Amino acid sequence: MKHLSKGMLLLALICLSFGVPPKKIKVLFFGDSITQAGVQPNGYIVKLDSIIKQSHLPDSIELTGAGIGGNKVYDLYLRMEEDVLKKNPDVVVIYVGINDVWHKATSGTGTDPDKYEKFYRAIIKKLQEKNIKVLLCTPSVIGERNDNSNQQDGDLNQYSHIIRSMAKDLSLPVCDLHKAFADYLNANNPSNLEKGILTVDRVHLNDKGNLFVAMEMWKALQNMMK
Repeated sequence: MKHLSKGMLLLALICLSFGVPPKKIKVLFFGDSITQAGVQPNGYIVKLDSIIKQSHLPDSIELTGAGIGGNKVYDLYLRMEEDVLKKNPDVVVIYVGINDVWHKATSGTGTDPDKYEKFYRAIIKKLQEKNIKVLLCTPSVIGERNDNSNQQDGDLNQYSHIIRSMAKDLSLPVCDLHKAFADYLNANNPSNLEKGILTVDRVHLNDKGNLFVAMEMWKALQNMMK
């Protein structure tokens, strides 16, 4: 159950060929304000939906956002029943970690690394108990400077490493947004600006950032379908 079934996609294609409405693959994005904004016009979930509509399976994937501003990993755990499990998704994309790191500096209410991993693993366990497939995401950025001078770069690297390690340990796919952002900013931020390349305020995505995340998510989801 770690990958989207080839049979599920084949069935969708057969149903389409015979004019039978296929069962949609329900993909739910679970996160914080970045995901909350993702369902707004030009948000990453809306852009991803447009990308899918241009593919060969335009009616087979249904996207839903379940993001709440300010959420940390334990907030996601506490609202899983209402916001995720009751919606019966086939796939859940977990994209959380920015506030767990950021709020350490802004309000002293972040999440320590060991607790971050424990709550994250607890979320994964609950999803897998319901036979829901899981895609993990590393946290993107808090500041876009490309010389490791953003205040939270060290913590983001650590939390991203935690997610990669969990993915390896549990044989789960990962959308490595932290690395993707770093690679993009190394190539496209010659003035070493702290915002304005993919974000509006060092964290939340601008139009280019939303498209960038949508494309990275789509690559990861397609890999799950292979």
